[in-house]
Amino acid sequence: MALRPNPPRMVTVAVALALGVIGFIVAWPVDQVLPYLDPVEKVLAQFGLHLSREMGFLGLFACPSLLAIGSLLPGI
Repeated sequence: MALRPNPPRMVTVAVALALGVIGFIVAWPVDQVLPYLDPVEKVLAQFGLHLSREMGFLGLFACPSLLAIGSLLPGI
């Protein structure tokens, strides 16, 4: 079976870019921008998560992974 990559949907690209930017800011703390992530931290706190360096690296890993999955699976 041959894989035929499709372009990912725009919402997938937007979520991947958001994960990448947030991951970069948290993994390598950019002190001037960290206060802007307070709403994101409040949303994550509802699920028992907090923004840490590990979560930043996870976001950096999830960014290209989501784009690859979005190009290989139709509808994502």
